[in-house]
Amino acid sequence: MTLATAPTLLSEDQALSLVDSVIQQSQAEGVFVNLSASESSLSRFSENQISQNISRNRFNLTITSYFGKRSASASTTELDPEAIAQTIRRSEELARIAPEDPEWVPLLEPQVYEQRRPTFDEATATLSPLVRGEMVQGVCAMSTKAGVEGSGTLSIEAFSQALGNSQGLRASDRGTKAEFSFTARIDNGSSWSQRTAFAVEQLPLDSLTEQLIERAIASRHPREIKPDTYPVVFDGAAFADLLPWVIWNLDARAADEGRSFMSRTDEAGKPVANRVGESMFSSLVQVQRHPAHPLLQLGTYFSDGLSNDYLEVVKDGVPEILSYSRYWAQQQGKEPTGKLFPIVMSGSDQSLADLIAQTELGILVSRAWYVRYINPRTLEVTGMTRDGTFWIEEGKVAYPIKNLRFNQSLPDMLRDVDALSRVQRFGSSVVPGVRVKAFNFSSVTDSV
Repeated sequence: MTLATAPTLLSEDQALSLVDSVIQQSQAEGVFVNLSASESSLSRFSENQISQNISRNRFNLTITSYFGKRSASASTTELDPEAIAQTIRRSEELARIAPEDPEWVPLLEPQVYEQRRPTFDEATATLSPLVRGEMVQGVCAMSTKAGVEGSGTLSIEAFSQALGNSQGLRASDRGTKAEFSFTARIDNGSSWSQRTAFAVEQLPLDSLTEQLIERAIASRHPREIKPDTYPVVFDGAAFADLLPWVIWNLDARAADEGRSFMSRTDEAGKPVANRVGESMFSSLVQVQRHPAHPLLQLGTYFSDGLSNDYLEVVKDGVPEILSYSRYWAQQQGKEPTGKLFPIVMSGSDQSLADLIAQTELGILVSRAWYVRYINPRTLEVTGMTRDGTFWIEEGKVAYPIKNLRFNQSLPDMLRDVDALSRVQRFGSSVVPGVRVKAFNFSSVTDSV
């Protein structure tokens, strides 16, 4: 057996060369090619010991052929030239018999992308299973010493991608990602959080593990409180599961068709406009699409070829822009935006402890779990607290409380933001901890 000591990903030149080859072989009137490849590894641990190690290599080549307004896609996971040729032919055969697309748009012309490179950390891409295991072993040792059961994952990924079409569009990049997730349990107490970075050395394994062990111990023997509307301090990890719901729903078509909290309607309930430019949220809420943020350093384009550059999404509490697909932009005489991703919300120089110290009475929420729609039109959602929920009194964490179910309008939540902490990265979002003046809890739950 031979152990690979370096990633076997296609280089950007190799990826673009393969895209060019597919385009040259195509017999369709137009063709779009999207290539992605990744090498990932994951160590899973539970009850303070490693329980699983996984390594996976992925390759996917998707070819979309066009004949007039008819199109179809076919994919392969093989690099073999014959498999690729068969995939090209299959997409062409399907495209010839496909129905015409009523929302057809022409192939994208060549784009201008930001002159920067997403971060590719060589040490992360080549991290050995042994070193990864030693890192997890250190986390498990801390849990064992504290008398808690620790579980979670440590994962790394190196990826490359490229795309192109018969109109001359070309794009490629590559990057790395590392992620750590940890749950601590003791008796009837628990805690959880996670962090993401482009380099494994940036993950705060020891400090985060220590913090979560302390929170799990403090969360034992929770008291029950009456469900009501309370001020809430959200840990950044909890807020990272709520804010994206708002940004995902800043969709121009849904707003213009009256299906969104961003819709403006007349007295008969008929949509007449959208709410871009209205003061809807707290002036503290500043959200950007910012792939070049120092904690992210992500790619310069989306999978459809549109540019992923900086955009002001919410400024001083005012939504500045909606997301326009190419089709809806064409219908409305606008420029397509691409997705409003990745999400970055500005914070402050305060810590989460500072927010707690400034709170006379309220609840500290460590995690927002199982968030689901109640009413997409108003963006009211339901969900539960989990893994460490605490009562705040006179600026201090007084005692743990039983978990609560919430029913909450998320636009109202952003309207009631009155304090922010420093930002951290969770997945592909960068958000602060947040204090909200009023948040509605509807019942006590049995979630742990």
